[in-house]
Amino acid sequence: QVQLVESGGGSVQAGGSLRLSCLASRLTYSVYCMAWFRQAPGKERERVATITSGGSTTYGDSVKGRFTISRDNAQNTLYLQMNSLKPDDAAMYYCAARACLLSEYRYWGQGTQVTVSP
Repeated sequence: QVQLVESGGGSVQAGGSLRLSCLASRLTYSVYCMAWFRQAPGKERERVATITSGGSTTYGDSVKGRFTISRDNAQNTLYLQMNSLKPDDAAMYYCAARACLLSEYRYWGQGTQVTVSP
């Protein structure tokens, strides 16, 4: 059974940084496209950043220039470096995986909470 396990969430003050990690197991990680999503209470889920198996990245407009998505295929790990955090970044952050030929993210982690105080 595929597992995605996020870690690295926590509480920071505005302007601070956090690095999220997502460890993938039981899938051929290197050929999967990965993404970070987030969802705050009362808000729709938002796609934060994506990375292809080849390392190409995209970012949501709200995080461009502040967040960086990366992956280590040798360690089956996805990262999200978050800098200059704002209170609006507070949410549950999820990593997700999809076969790159498909559009739907089939596998999801349980999430890690990020809290940003003013």
